[in-house]
Amino acid sequence: MAEFDFDLFVIGAGSGGVAASRRAASYGARVAICEGSRVGGTCVIRGCVPKKLLVYASQFRDAFADACGYGWDSHVPAFDWPTLIANKDKEIDRLNGIYIKMLEGSGVKLFEGHGRLIDRHTVEVAGQRHRARTILIATGGWPSLPDIPGIEHAATSNEALHLEQLPHSVLILGGGYIAVEFASIFRGLGAQVTLMIRGEELLNGFDDDIRVALAQEMRKRGIEIIARTKPVKVAEGPGGWTLTDHLGREHSAGLIMAATGRRPNTKGLGLEEIGVALDEGGAVKVDAWSRTSVDNIYAVGDVTDRMALTPIAIAEGRALAETLYNDNPMRIGYDNVATGVFSLPPLGTVGLTEAEARAKYPKVDIYRTGFRPMKHTLSGRDERVLMKLVVDGDSQRVLGCHMMGMDAPEIVQGLAIALNMGATKADFDRTIALHPSTAEEFVLMREKVAEPAKL
Repeated sequence: MAEFDFDLFVIGAGSGGVAASRRAASYGARVAICEGSRVGGTCVIRGCVPKKLLVYASQFRDAFADACGYGWDSHVPAFDWPTLIANKDKEIDRLNGIYIKMLEGSGVKLFEGHGRLIDRHTVEVAGQRHRARTILIATGGWPSLPDIPGIEHAATSNEALHLEQLPHSVLILGGGYIAVEFASIFRGLGAQVTLMIRGEELLNGFDDDIRVALAQEMRKRGIEIIARTKPVKVAEGPGGWTLTDHLGREHSAGLIMAATGRRPNTKGLGLEEIGVALDEGGAVKVDAWSRTSVDNIYAVGDVTDRMALTPIAIAEGRALAETLYNDNPMRIGYDNVATGVFSLPPLGTVGLTEAEARAKYPKVDIYRTGFRPMKHTLSGRDERVLMKLVVDGDSQRVLGCHMMGMDAPEIVQGLAIALNMGATKADFDRTIALHPSTAEEFVLMREKVAEPAKL
């Protein structure tokens, strides 16, 4: 009788787990995967994909209004939230089915249920135990909530995707990706929106110019941003719910949503019991090869809290399969990873922020431009674009590209290739502009900015 049932057992069928299992199976490994929810994980089921569909929905109000300046009838049709949610759910069901078929087609055995480690080689799922030579933890993250009375009445991004009706008003706690994206969604669909943040500005970790510019644009859209404020309690109140802040002020809304970060989903897996080391936040500690403190157990994706992006989880999973099952040792790099924030307007960014560059390089050159995009010369909309290049003053290598404005994520994806190839400012300068476009401004900026960005 074989010592192990499988060569690889993956706990968690999200982006990283599915990528690793399929790639490993393609190299002949006997692979199993378990999932306690729906196959596809956070990104497909309750994250990037459904959220982006709601972002698309929220953009139509602007499109109908802007059309008037181009000669179209300005009538805005009625919006129906239940129709949007039903159509979104249909698409998620379709994608869930595709992911299941991909696993089946790859020869990966799927077990339905939460996995729990019994020992370093044994996983228990729905009362059955399975032994594997290697185990991969790919359970992702889960929304975290502030520890205040009544917070159980607040929604997270999970519940916000399944509301029966569009709330008339929303108070969102937090200023990160999820907070600004859902603020844009709800406002675009007609709700009154307030963002409550602990710090001075939105989006910690992003370039300061972009952070300030986005807040200005969101305020233009009627989104209220309350800075330097901490929530104290949530209770029933007029129109739905009332949140009390640390100054004793009361804020009422039809929906209170907590977008205060995500934590690695490691509870109940039996990790610590068998010696898998976790950090203070509950993330699985791994080395550069995604190996944990138990040498046959690995972890990829958000559960490791390295860089919480879907493409990173996929790359980590595939790299692990290449290393273990294709005699092709592979580690991924975390520099110059492009990312987008699908707010209104959206952001795209890759490379170092100005603050990061100034902390690392003795001389930094900054190029920045802001303007009203051509589309809005006729629409009349008061919306700006901001574009910025961060350059090493000595080598002239471009260290960072940052943009706020229409199509920013699409534009920055291409610029990420240039940064990963070591492009210099001279390379940008000698690139002929594609006119008329917004993207051309990245190769037309000539004047350095004299003063550093300030919040």
